[in-house]
Amino acid sequence: MVACSTIIQVIAQLLIKAGTEQLPADPTLSQTAIGMFTILPLFAGYACYGLFTIVMVLALRHGELSMTFPILALSYVWVAGASAIWLHESLNAAKIAGVAVIVGGVAVLGRSDKSA
Repeated sequence: MVACSTIIQVIAQLLIKAGTEQLPADPTLSQTAIGMFTILPLFAGYACYGLFTIVMVLALRHGELSMTFPILALSYVWVAGASAIWLHESLNAAKIAGVAVIVGGVAVLGRSDKSA
């Protein structure tokens, strides 16, 4: 469930990014709020965040927060890859190092749970 929620979170972030490109150059707070309901990608992105919240409630009900929450950090890994592929954003050495640290941290936490 947590892995699924990270994918939902990545989709939400990609949709929100796409939706922000349809906002005016320097949107006011009210223009942004209205855009959240009138710009389809923005609306869909925030709807995905709602779905993400529901899935996380269910995951947390059956899992430990100390293991569930670090797995959410993998969304940073997926976002880095997805933004490089679909948004053509750069994936430089610093970003790759950060992704490696996140993956390593999640792996360490996963192994520590098995040895307890």
